Amino acid sequence: MSVEDLTKEVRALAQEKNAIILAHNYQLSEVQDVADLTGDSLALSIQASKTRANIIIFCGVRFMAETAAIVCPDKKVILPVQDAGCGMADMLDAERLRAEKARFPGVPVVTYVNSTAEVKAESDICCTSANAVQVVRSIKGPEVLMTPDKNLAMWVQRHTDQKVHYWPGYCPIHNNLTVGEVKEAKAAHPRAVLMAHPECLPEVLEMADAVKSTSGMLTFAAESRATEFIVGTEIGLLHQLKKQNPMKKFWAVSPKMICTDMKKTGLNDVLQALKAERPVITIPEETRLKALKAVERMMAVPRD
Repeated sequence: MSVEDLTKEVRALAQEKNAIILAHNYQLSEVQDVADLTGDSLALSIQASKTRANIIIFCGVRFMAETAAIVCPDKKVILPVQDAGCGMADMLDAERLRAEKARFPGVPVVTYVNSTAEVKAESDICCTSANAVQVVRSIKGPEVLMTPDKNLAMWVQRHTDQKVHYWPGYCPIHNNLTVGEVKEAKAAHPRAVLMAHPECLPEVLEMADAVKSTSGMLTFAAESRATEFIVGTEIGLLHQLKKQNPMKKFWAVSPKMICTDMKKTGLNDVLQALKAERPVITIPEETRLKALKAVERMMAVPRD
């Protein structure tokens, strides 16, 4: 079946079943195009919490669907590809976080949304790459413990007076981007503005003209007078950047910036998930309620 035919069938079935399709900015282009909404994980979960749909098809990775399930207990949340995971989220579990909290008694725990529901449940507040600095600044006290991304935590440390302790986790994609690769990209496109995600190494962020979340990159590119951009994040974002800014040019900072988990979901997977209404993401209610408190506190903090 062609992409066009699959798209039509998905859209028709979604309407029939009162389902909303959410797609992260890193998904395959055709999956982004079939979605009702595209965005970063927090924006999509916020939209999910407001929808009147009965079913949420979340085209992303597991922690994103879990976040939607946390805020939408009355909806059926479906992750089309069950084993679409996140290397960073897998670097920390609830048991290890409890042990880390014991090392810093009384220190507030700020957990990146790129984490499991059980880790969120052990946290005081969550954050995104868009509002991490604002979240930490909103906390009273001289220090915080940030998990699970060390690079985001070090970026926050540069922009707050509080002491930021951190778990040594990272995104395998952003963390592997090297200074040499950035130099090559800048040499190939000398007039381009470099946007970099705060999950990148500190030395890479030093070279950036703008350090932004994925949503922040979309806003920055739209508002900037620049016409050429090097995109320092997963290559899936280029699709939305080009769609929203057809008169501007965008280049991936490196061809290796590909998250294989984000690319696991295809149109046929979306169609089969709609037909079968599974696999459904379920979270134990005690865990969900604890995690919800941390997520709701996050949602109340402004983004960039």
